[in-house]
Amino acid sequence: GDFTRELLEKGREQSRRAARLLSAAGALPHIVLTSPLVRARQTSDEFCQTAGIPGAVIQGWLSYGMSPETALAELAAFRDFKRVAIVGHEPDFSQLIQWVLGARGGSIEVKKGAIACLKINPPSRNGTLAYLIPPKLAVDGDA
Repeated sequence: GDFTRELLEKGREQSRRAARLLSAAGALPHIVLTSPLVRARQTSDEFCQTAGIPGAVIQGWLSYGMSPETALAELAAFRDFKRVAIVGHEPDFSQLIQWVLGARGGSIEVKKGAIACLKINPPSRNGTLAYLIPPKLAVDGDA
């Protein structure tokens, strides 16, 4: 099932591209948090290796079914890091972004391999969406 499914090469390449894109923009995270599920861990491993940053920290709350309230409460523990990347699942991320922005359900779609940047101050709910880059736009010269 979904809990043991491996990341395909396309997903690995999307992770490497995301790392190169954020690196070129000077926007690499200071810490990466990941769901314990196989594909999320493989995604974060690929990202961290390509970016040359320490490996991801596994967080159970990033598994399927994460609520926006839980995410912000848990992220408050990582406030000392200016940029925190989270690797997890849909529809959890779309719901988190919608909740932070106060947008209606279904108004934001986060595709597999997308890069989203929320500016938040957890545990406060208020925030802004700095960018949402779908995977087909997250390309670089090495692709």
